Amino acid sequence: MSTSSDASNRLDAFDAYRTRMNARILDEKNHLGIKRFFNLDTAAYRDGALDSRTKELLGLVASAVLRCNDCIDYHLGQCVEAGFTDEEIDDALNVALVVGGSIVIPHLRHAVETVDLLRARERA
Repeated sequence: MSTSSDASNRLDAFDAYRTRMNARILDEKNHLGIKRFFNLDTAAYRDGALDSRTKELLGLVASAVLRCNDCIDYHLGQCVEAGFTDEEIDDALNVALVVGGSIVIPHLRHAVETVDLLRARERA
């Protein structure tokens, strides 16, 4: 089981890196096409025919199938913040496993560890 120290290390480092590099990409690089893509990504998760909460689960599943641990971490953070239970997250990850196949298993392990860290962060 992960400790709250683990949570503050890996998750905080991920959050800090993501924030720092997104600011650098969006502010310092000042590239219109990149800014448009980031805006499109943000807009895709707003409420529409599907609510934003459901869209986060979709993002999690897509991230697992595409095998992007950074994306998995981001969407799991959003899912936990949105109030999804571990059982709901597990159900979504099961869909990713069925769609993506056994190559998703290492990323499933990563996701389970991340949920543990996020829950430890919540308790701290």
